[in-house]
Amino acid sequence: MSAVDVQFLFDFGSPNAYLAHKVIPGIESRTGVRVRYVPILLGGLFRLANNRSPIEAFAGIPNKLAYERLEMNRFVARHGLDRFRLNPHFPVNTLGIMRGAVAARQLGCFEPYVDAVYAAMWEQGLDMADPAVILRTLREAGLDGAALMAAAQGPQAKAGLLSSTEAAHARGAFGSPTFFVGDEIYFGKDRLRDVEERILQASAG
Repeated sequence: MSAVDVQFLFDFGSPNAYLAHKVIPGIESRTGVRVRYVPILLGGLFRLANNRSPIEAFAGIPNKLAYERLEMNRFVARHGLDRFRLNPHFPVNTLGIMRGAVAARQLGCFEPYVDAVYAAMWEQGLDMADPAVILRTLREAGLDGAALMAAAQGPQAKAGLLSSTEAAHARGAFGSPTFFVGDEIYFGKDRLRDVEERILQASAG
């Protein structure tokens, strides 16, 4: 297969991004193409795009919120994601853990970091804005939590997250989960079938 650049723009604070994260390995297995994870700060992207979270945007439309929950439950059931739980601390300030994701890539432990933080957020229901909880979570995952948290406060991590968020907006992103297959943009976990189809088309081409 020819090289295809596939990106997943994610923020740990989005439950739909978590659900997409759990489905991505199957897509990678079927297509033979690795998905490149791009950390972005969802709050920053919302500000740049003049967007709001669904909870806020649809607060006055209870039927819409009910349908969103229904679609989430259908997705969870379809993919057997029975570990998923809504986080009781939602919405969570994810600035620290998103900078941590940038730092984890710098320190060579990106994938285990992402898995550990996603599990803490959307399986264990932890308050991942609390530095003590973050440190304990990383240590329990076998990671050097102190080094990661220190690096997350460094200029490289801060600049890296800001840059990726601004670049996401410049490419047309307005929320998470957002996917790019080459230059083609797809938004939402419900577009994953289209993402997979486009990967196969691009690979064949």
